[in-house]
This record gives sequence, structure tokens and C-alpha cells, in this order.
Amino acid sequence: MNGNNVIQILFYLTVLLLTVKPLGIYMAQVYEGKPSLLSIWFGSFERALYRISGVKFEASMTWKEYAGAVMLFNILGIMAVYAIQRMQAFLPLNPLALPAVSPDSSFNTAVSFASNTNWQGYGGESTMSYFTQMLALTVQNFVSAATGMVVLVALIRGFVQKQTKTIGNFWVDLTRSTLYILIPLSLVMALVLVSQGTPQTFASSVKVTLVQPMKDASGKPAPEQLIALGPVASQIAIKQLGTNGGGFFNANSGHPFENPTPLSNFLEMLAILWIPAALCYTFGVMVQDRRQGWALLAAMLIIFIPCLLWSAQIEQQGNPLLTSLGVDQKPAAFQPGGNMEGKEARFGIVSSSIWSIATSAASNGSVNSMQDSFLPLGGMLPLWLIQLGEVIFGGVGSGLYGMIAFVIIAVFIAGLMIGRTPEYLGKKIEAYEMKMAALVALIPHIFILIPTALAVLLPAGKAGILNPGPHGFSEILYAFSSASGNNGSAFAGLSANTPFYNIALGLAMFFCRYWLIIPMLAVAGSLSAKKIVPVSSGTLPTHTPLFVFFLAMVVLIVGALTFFPALALGPIVEHLMLAGGNLR
Repeated sequence: MNGNNVIQILFYLTVLLLTVKPLGIYMAQVYEGKPSLLSIWFGSFERALYRISGVKFEASMTWKEYAGAVMLFNILGIMAVYAIQRMQAFLPLNPLALPAVSPDSSFNTAVSFASNTNWQGYGGESTMSYFTQMLALTVQNFVSAATGMVVLVALIRGFVQKQTKTIGNFWVDLTRSTLYILIPLSLVMALVLVSQGTPQTFASSVKVTLVQPMKDASGKPAPEQLIALGPVASQIAIKQLGTNGGGFFNANSGHPFENPTPLSNFLEMLAILWIPAALCYTFGVMVQDRRQGWALLAAMLIIFIPCLLWSAQIEQQGNPLLTSLGVDQKPAAFQPGGNMEGKEARFGIVSSSIWSIATSAASNGSVNSMQDSFLPLGGMLPLWLIQLGEVIFGGVGSGLYGMIAFVIIAVFIAGLMIGRTPEYLGKKIEAYEMKMAALVALIPHIFILIPTALAVLLPAGKAGILNPGPHGFSEILYAFSSASGNNGSAFAGLSANTPFYNIALGLAMFFCRYWLIIPMLAVAGSLSAKKIVPVSSGTLPTHTPLFVFFLAMVVLIVGALTFFPALALGPIVEHLMLAGGNLR
């Protein structure tokens, strides 16, 4: 890897880390109800919302009431998105007169966007009207992101509060997450994207005359091309900031209207990790020990940075089969070198690698290159990051509460090793918390491996395989990993827009989102009812480099031991075949 590649990676990481503290402090102020500049502007509007909706903002909920509100709100969201898709042909803002979306695809998309997954088995510009894109999909981009954030905040209150049965008010937390954090950041991001050339319009698609006339599928001359437009910038902004990932166009962030310039590319890459990274600092502020927030962020970076460097190195080396044919794949003045298949020439290998690793580490799922065209090990890295449980940054809120589940497991193991009752932030970690954390760690594994096995056995699953051999298996494994990890990216060589995959992936997205939320809220309720234990000489410090390393190893071991056999059947054997020159 040359010096230019290293500089790009260092610049990206430096800017990201410099923004962690200010945004983290601001979000802590929002959730603690402290005054800020935006609360002066929007405070009266917030209170008006509570009056109109009948919410008593001073009332606090038990964890069961909080979980009930989360499930009610999200199920209603799923039903609304499904209904809008099915009635799309009769709704306004449909300049191309697009028909209703099929029932199975509507179910899949409704669950996908409500669960912050944004798996897309359709082409956005040719399937969804402007009305559907805005009122159904973009709205869910906001509230699904906010849902993950409020569950994290409820869990933080469990550590902070002592001997109380409540963990906060879901409706207040949801409103503040959306009104004070997601909307302002998205507004600024959308304006920047518009300045770079991203469309934001209700105008219909535009026909343009081709410089070189082409022929359509039937062989007839096609002198014109239809260029899709729409309210793009508003969706792309929250797509990145909310770790949603669902694009307006089928090509996602490889499309020049979603991602027009190098500046937009850098800002969108930054937005993928911005809130998840800053929430680590928010955690430290709210538990009144900022070292704890830095420790969690450090544990994530210990895994993230090597994956990023390795991905860029793998793709920069190029395809060994082409090297054996005498193809020059070295970087030079007139070529970027390396494996450029499926990558935008305007972004290159490093930006594609950063995006690939960031989007799979952060449960974002957007792409600016075709991950299916990465080399086997280059494609394995994002797949493996998803399989770790989407805790290396992860989704906004959901990534950090997933990492805290691993912290609970880590301190429990450490407690057994030294013969003491495990504690974290002054709260004893007992059997109940350990059982809930084990559910969070194991449920995604069930919904990845069992459906993958069924898909490669059943005719309906095998019918979607377009690439035989280990790569086809990798595509199925990636699909269910992405759905269960609420990521949404794909090895797009799999034909997944079928009733079998739409329903199977939809169920995986639903259960792996909400079966993790409920156990974490149960942990929040249990911790909130406990007293705070004073620090003693036997207390395990959880902010030290030793614990950071131990936590990272726990995350790695759980992921490596569970998924290594499946990875060996897919990308690892494909890499060995490629290295041996036997890939077909």
C-alpha cells in the first residue's frame, strides 16, 4: 500500500475522531434535558408536540412499558410502510405512474426500513414513487435510527440510576433524538449534497438524447435515455447519518446523483460512523466517567483499523489470475492499479475500501462500489464485521448497546477468572443480565446460519443463485448475515427479490432487531433497580488498555468460533481456489 493510500486513511480517521467529542457532548445534553442552542429554538415546538399527542413528558416508564411502546410504534410503522407501497398507484407524487409493489416485496421493505436495515430487493427509481420514498422510507430512516438511540439511552439510565423501577419515557426520547439530533444534522447534510449536485426536486424524469445511440433489449434503436430525478438529497442525508443505507437509486452511493463528487463521498463516509462513534463519548458523559466511553471506542478501533488496512491492501494487490496473464496491476501515473472491477474510477480503491469496511462495521449498508466484485478476502472482511454482531460502531445506538452486551459477557468472564462477583459501572452483573446478554450475542447467529443452510438446500433458495460454487454460497451467507445484522448491504449476485428470500430475509430482520432490543431493555430495568456498589480494591477497572484488549478479544472469539466453518465454505475456499489458479 503506497503513501497516498495511507494518507487518505489517516485523514479519514483523524477527522472522525476530532468530531467525536463535540457531538458526543451535545447528544448527552439533549438526553439529559439540559438547555442548548436548538432547545431555545425548538423547545416550544417540542412541548406543543407533547400536548397534541397527549404525552406526559415528566412521566417515566418501567422497562416493560418502554419495550411495549417501542414495539407498538415500530409495528405501526411497518403496517404504514406496507400500506403505502400497496396503494402506491393511487397516491400522489407518482410522475412515472409506478404500480403497486408486490405483497412479498412490500413486506420485506416495510420490515427492512422499520428495523434500520434498509435491505433493498428492488430498484428504487423504477419501483418507488416520490411519495413512497419520502413518506414511507425517509420517515422510517429517521424514526428507526431514533429507536436505536433511545434504547441505548434507556440502558445508560440503568447504569446511572439506583433503586428505581423506571428507565425514562420512550416518546420523549424519540422526539428529542429526532428533533434535536437527526433532523438538524440531516438538514445541513442535505444542503451540502445539493451544493455538490444531488437533486432535490419533484420534477419528473428527464429524457436526453444519447451522443451515441444504443439498442434496447429487443434490438430496436434507443436514441434517448430516461434520467431519473426526485427528492434525493433529503433521503441520502439521513440514509448516511442514521446508518440506514437505503438508496434512492438502485446503484446506491455509486450513482452520481447520490454521490456526485469527492467531497460528497468523503462526507458521506464520515457520516456513516459519525453518530455511532460520538455516542461512545455520550455514554462516558452520561455515566460520569468519560474514560469508559473512550475505552469502548478504543475497543471498536482495535478491530476496525486492521480490517480497513487489510481491505485496502488486498484490493490494491490486484487479482492474481490477471497477474499470471501478464496484466500490469501496479499503480502508475495513468492507472490506479489493483482490483478496480466494480469500483468507481472517480473514487478508487482506498475510498471504496474505507466505505466497504465502514458501512459493514456500522450497520449502514450503503455502498459506493460493488462488494460482490471484491476479491474473496476483501469481500470476507465486511461479511465478517457484520457477523461480529454489528458492534464495531454498529447502527446508531444499536451498535453501542450491542457492544455493552459484550462488555457484560467480558466482565462476567473476568469475574469468574478472579473469583469475584462481576461489576460494571458500580452495578453487579448477575445471572439475569448474563442471560439477556447471551441472547443478544446468540440470536443473530441463529438467524444467519440456519436460514443459510435452508437456502442452499431448498429449491426456492437455490433458484436465486446466479454464481455456482463457493461464491454463490458466500452471496447467500452475506444476505442472511446482512439481514440479521440489520445492515442491508449485499453481494448483489444473488437474485433475492423472490417470495422465498423476501419473506425469509424479512423475518430475519424483524426478529434480530426486536429480540435484541427487548433483552437490552430488560437489562436496563434490572440495573436501574440495583444499588450502586462503591469501588473497592477488588473492582475490575474497565477503562484500562488491558480491559479494552480483553473486550476486543471476546468479540473476536465469539464471532470467529461461530462463523469460521461457514466462512471456510465460502470466501476462504474461494481465495484458495483463486490463489491456485483454479477459480471458475
